[in-house]
Amino acid sequence: MAKYLVTGGAGFIGCNLCKYLLKSGQDVIVIDNLSRKGTESNLNWLKQIGKFQFVNGDIRNATILNKICKKNKDIKGVFHLAAQVAVTTSVVNPREDFEINALGTFNVLEAVRKYMPDSIVLYASTNKVYGGMEDVKIKKLKTRYTYKDCPNGVSEDRILDFHSPYGCSKGTGDQYVRDYNRIYGIKTIVSRQSCIYGYRQFGIEDQGWVAWFIIASVLNKPITIYGDGLQVRDVLFIDDLIRCYMLAIKNIKKTGGQVYNIGGGPKNVISVWKEFAPKLEKLLGRKIPVKYSDWRPGDQPVFICDISKAKNDFGWSPKITVDEGITKLVNWVIENKEEIARYF
Repeated sequence: MAKYLVTGGAGFIGCNLCKYLLKSGQDVIVIDNLSRKGTESNLNWLKQIGKFQFVNGDIRNATILNKICKKNKDIKGVFHLAAQVAVTTSVVNPREDFEINALGTFNVLEAVRKYMPDSIVLYASTNKVYGGMEDVKIKKLKTRYTYKDCPNGVSEDRILDFHSPYGCSKGTGDQYVRDYNRIYGIKTIVSRQSCIYGYRQFGIEDQGWVAWFIIASVLNKPITIYGDGLQVRDVLFIDDLIRCYMLAIKNIKKTGGQVYNIGGGPKNVISVWKEFAPKLEKLLGRKIPVKYSDWRPGDQPVFICDISKAKNDFGWSPKITVDEGITKLVNWVIENKEEIARYF
């Protein structure tokens, strides 16, 4: 049995990860400030799965993190998932975004450096660190945009170009995590994630769009499409992400100090509405009305990540197809409709 610290452990990715860790017999410490929609529900759900230590705290508070790490020097790994996660929110309140994503990540790294330098730190970064990628040639098809010259997607060698306060703050954390390996020898892994979706994701329209479109459709809430709906993303189901995390940790001798693009890859892509809508309408058995609005800042027409480095380094690739994942999430939303409706 190993001990793990999960920041943001009551969030969407965090609670699914904690479920996996608890069911595999690991010792888990969760820190979360329960500020996000659905986190209290996720926490109560986790309590039914197994026993763990919960700290109601904020990663902006270095004292709390120092106290946890000083007391638990035997922690094998830190999954740093706590974050401000929406571009639009970052534009409205850039200071808060910076303090959570940049300063919060710095606080995590410093606590590890000072009190448990042998621990592994896995940081959930984002594809937004690559910016708008205006130089990449795009072609428009009937139901989607696609790359002209990038058949395998965007690799980790792509130049960083932080766009939006969210891109800047997450990118700052991304580079700090990477550099703490180079300068201090901390065993770090950066996971630059595409669109992750799955169970217990209380998505909103500016974050978690796959879950949001499904929830809004089931609850008959209005849906706004920003842009023309032809934007393409590679999407990854939560179970595949958790498997990725654990394989990366297991192979730390190879993955330590590395950065990985983690998403569905070229085989698991979908346009955000023109291709997603028909699948959703077929599963729900009805048409779904939507309205359109302007593009959002830093919104790439296409983002598909090249996941070959992860496959080569630690043998990971997605197993759950787009159709399988969407069906799983639709069924979960329908089965938990009453619980979900409390938050919308």
